[in-house]
Amino acid sequence: MRDIHCHILPGVDDGSPDMAHSLAMLAAAKAAGVTSMVCTPHCRDPYFDYDRMVAAFDAFRSAASGFPMAMGFEVNHAKLMQLGVGEWGPRLGCRRMGQFLLELDTHCTANAMPEYERTIYQLQGMGWRVVIAHPERYDAIRRDPELARRLVELDCDLQASADFIQGGRLGNSGKTAKRLFQMGLYRFIASDAHRVEHYELLKKACQGYGVKPSHMH
Repeated sequence: MRDIHCHILPGVDDGSPDMAHSLAMLAAAKAAGVTSMVCTPHCRDPYFDYDRMVAAFDAFRSAASGFPMAMGFEVNHAKLMQLGVGEWGPRLGCRRMGQFLLELDTHCTANAMPEYERTIYQLQGMGWRVVIAHPERYDAIRRDPELARRLVELDCDLQASADFIQGGRLGNSGKTAKRLFQMGLYRFIASDAHRVEHYELLKKACQGYGVKPSHMH
């Protein structure tokens, strides 16, 4: 099974601090049943450094001794607007999977949805399959889960982060995730791993909800 969202690259964001920790995370991922992954460091302030992140991916891939992996990013919407969709959109998705992992703004309201829709249409027009990272964490969707259905109607895939299984990182995000599962809106569970123990949460989430971390078509 493929983990499409993880912060396993060494020393580039708030995930793994160094190569030793990255390799320990990889061992935990394998133990949880992960057979391939997309490395997705943050594309948002204060972490984003494209060249450094790509170099970290090359180093980690070499150290991982042939474990199947691809390079992508978790792209924050506000940062994408700053960089420019047209200029940076082609560089920030995962080319091998043809997918673009888009993070909306945590404290967004329903009023922000039209802007998100425009961005989604632009990315889709470039040929990307847009995956919305952890919709359970966004204020607008926590208030109104039907907004998540609208994202699916726009032909986006929704990805739950495995920490929902123990309540989530923000407020009632675990409760919201379970509601979105009841509504049948998720396509993927991903680890969103920042440290070793997050892969145990991935294993539990997949066992409990019967969804395997992504195998993209």
